[in-house]
Amino acid sequence: MAVLGVDGWRGRWVGALLDGRSVRLLDLADVAAVLAVPGVDVVGIDMPIGLADDGVRACDVAARDRLRPYGAASSVFPTPVRAVLATDDYAEARALSRAATNPPRAPSAQSFQLVKAIRALDRALGEPPAGHVVEVHPELAFRELDPALRDAKVTARGLARRLAALRTVMDVDAALLEAPPRVPAVDALDACAAAWSARRVAEGTAECVGDGAVDARDRPMRICW
Repeated sequence: MAVLGVDGWRGRWVGALLDGRSVRLLDLADVAAVLAVPGVDVVGIDMPIGLADDGVRACDVAARDRLRPYGAASSVFPTPVRAVLATDDYAEARALSRAATNPPRAPSAQSFQLVKAIRALDRALGEPPAGHVVEVHPELAFRELDPALRDAKVTARGLARRLAALRTVMDVDAALLEAPPRVPAVDALDACAAAWSARRVAEGTAECVGDGAVDARDRPMRICW
C-alpha cells in the first residue's frame, strides 16, 4: 500500500511517497502533479481543505490545544474563510474576511500567503471532492511519534529529534540522500510525517480532530495524523 505525504514549498510541493518502510522524495510542480502521482491510496496534505464561511474551524482550535503543551500551537495557522479565496489582494482579503466573520476577523499576512495554494487545492479536489485526499499536520504527527519533542523544527535539536522519530517508521535517511536538488530538510521531513499520517488514515488507525462539520463544497473540516 503506497501513500503520499505533501508539504508546500515556495509555490511547489514536496512529496514523500511511502510504501512499507521505503520512502522517496518528490519535487511536484503543482496540485495537479500531486494528484497525478500513480498508485497512491491516500494523500496526506499539510494544507487546509474544508473552509468555514463565517468563523474559526473547530479542528484548528483542537489542533492548537493539542500542541500548546509542546509550545507549538502557533504552527497551526488560522485558516482563512472561503470568501478570501476570491482575491489575491491582501487589503481586499482582510475586508472580505471581516465582513464574513463575527466578531470580525482578518487573516494575518502569513496566513494570506497560503491563499493561492489553498485555492488551487480547492479547485483540484473537484465536485464531489476527492475523498482520498486528507488534511494533515506534521507537528501533530511528530508529537505522536515522539511525545517528548519540544524543540522547534528549525533548530538543530528539533531537526535531529524529528529525524530520529521518522527512522522508527521509515527509511528516511535513504530518502534524504536521494532527495531532489534544493529541497529543504525541514520540508522533506514534514512531507515524510504527512506520509506517515496518510498511512495511518489508510490503515484506519489515524486520530482526527474536528466537530464533524463539512464546508459549503462538502469538504470535511478536520485534521488527521
